[in-house]
Amino acid sequence: MYLSKVALAGPIRLPRAGREPAGRQKDYPCPSPRPHVSIGLAPEGQLARQREWLEESWLWLLRTLVLDEAHERSGRPTALDVGCGPGLVMELLSPFLDVQGVDVDPEAVRASAARGTMASVARAEELPFEDDAFDIVYCSYLLLWVDDPEVVVREMKRVSRNWVICLAEPDHSGRISYPEGLSVLDDLFVASIREKGADPAMGRRLRHIFAKCGLDPIAGVHANMWIGPTPKEETDAEWVSLTSGTDRESLAELQGVWERAAADGSLVQFNPVFYALARKGPVDQGRLMHE
Repeated sequence: MYLSKVALAGPIRLPRAGREPAGRQKDYPCPSPRPHVSIGLAPEGQLARQREWLEESWLWLLRTLVLDEAHERSGRPTALDVGCGPGLVMELLSPFLDVQGVDVDPEAVRASAARGTMASVARAEELPFEDDAFDIVYCSYLLLWVDDPEVVVREMKRVSRNWVICLAEPDHSGRISYPEGLSVLDDLFVASIREKGADPAMGRRLRHIFAKCGLDPIAGVHANMWIGPTPKEETDAEWVSLTSGTDRESLAELQGVWERAAADGSLVQFNPVFYALARKGPVDQGRLMHE
């Protein structure tokens, strides 16, 4: 899903750390100047694209709500990436955090080590760390794949002494495709996610899960929408990701609608992607707004 090409015209200016535009409430969308799509269990190349698409939004959240406070102390805050995969998010955040990761997949851990980020094999439901071991514990695109996300968030809370963060959880059940005939793609994609064992509506459940774990999160949705003509290689890659596991020959007519809409600028793809940031202690709401 991509922001309008018009919206991307000109330089992107992020708010200064610790400053939030006036009039925002506790639950607010943060600006996301890059696109996002998640296909679940994605290869490393797709994970790299996801990081690129969301990195400015993630850094905006961290700088605005988390890192300004951490900078008041000496040294970088310690952090744990739960379900770190090949270490791409750790690599992005390593200039700001003393971060290490865990993942259930030994291959992902080896890929992380090859990238120069530290990770170990462990289950998110049983983190091998003492209570209050890290300043920040975070995950991304993890909870939709686990059997019991509440257990995972409780473990993240246990080993964190300050922040518990979910940087991104997609809500595929909230997908919108246009022209209207393309809504079939949404149904197919949701069905494929469910067949793989994931919860396609995890995003909308994120705040409730945090609340059940005794956390009061700052929650919102990353702005992510694909509007307007796009290069053919991008629309082809998106088509492949949306129709993975289906009989594409039976979708030939639908693919024609997709390609024509992409070419003439009428194609719209929207997929809500939620985030939640919570402190173990009370949140200082005065830090989140200014006059």
